[in-house]
Amino acid sequence: MRAAAFSLVMASFAASAADLRLKPFKDDLFAYPTLRSSSDNGAYRVVDYREMRDINQRDEIPERRAHGRYVSLGVRRQQQDLSLEGIGHVAVGATSGARIITVYLHGQGGSRKQGIDDFTFGGNFNRIKNLMADNGGLYLSPDFPDFGEAGADAVARLIGHYAERSPGAPVFVACGSMGGALCYQLADDPRIVPRLGGLLLLGSMWNDGYVKSAAFKARVPLFLGQGSRDTVFPVESQEAFFRSVLAAAPNYPVRMVRFETGTHGTPIRMTDWRETLNWMLSAR
Repeated sequence: MRAAAFSLVMASFAASAADLRLKPFKDDLFAYPTLRSSSDNGAYRVVDYREMRDINQRDEIPERRAHGRYVSLGVRRQQQDLSLEGIGHVAVGATSGARIITVYLHGQGGSRKQGIDDFTFGGNFNRIKNLMADNGGLYLSPDFPDFGEAGADAVARLIGHYAERSPGAPVFVACGSMGGALCYQLADDPRIVPRLGGLLLLGSMWNDGYVKSAAFKARVPLFLGQGSRDTVFPVESQEAFFRSVLAAAPNYPVRMVRFETGTHGTPIRMTDWRETLNWMLSAR
């Protein structure tokens, strides 16, 4: 019975995802720069990244404030700073009846405020906020106690709460840096996996145990974004992880974007949210 119920839930989420595509939002500004190379039928891509262009020309104050054309601040009217069972979080968009849910989990030293800052990271958080709000979705940026079991449990309870209020909405979890530790724990959480539409690891870690996880078995789409000059999590290790996933399942829905010359925070700034989420929606 439990297996049948799981399959029914997965089929429901797949059907919902298949009918949804995110509408364009500032695509001309946030599309990837020049593609330097591609392999594995486009699953692995090397994207051109240049600090002078992608930070200094994009930001009014480098790494602190994007130029105004990259942001649309009207979305703040749909933003709420909330608490659920002691879990502080910011919610943007439809807190019930959402068509899609995206959650951002910060890294070491961050907080819920990182994921809703309109002007840092080149305005990329403002873009995901607008993408969710404009498409009848919900964006969540929570605090959590740690990157271990307590943190994973807090995030799972938060996701469960909002997922129950939005039946059928696929949940996408994006993990920056050390937040990846939570992504991999959620990948084996029976409360969460049936709801997952995809996992995004942004300048984050690898986990060789992923190929044994419930998310892997459920073919949850996986995105890996990494800077080639990341000194925290070396790109070579993430590339090896990408290869190991394909070795375990050659047709697995996994993509990797290597930002050439990019550093640790580059994927958070440069990942194309709309392209990635639309691919994940089509992959289920």
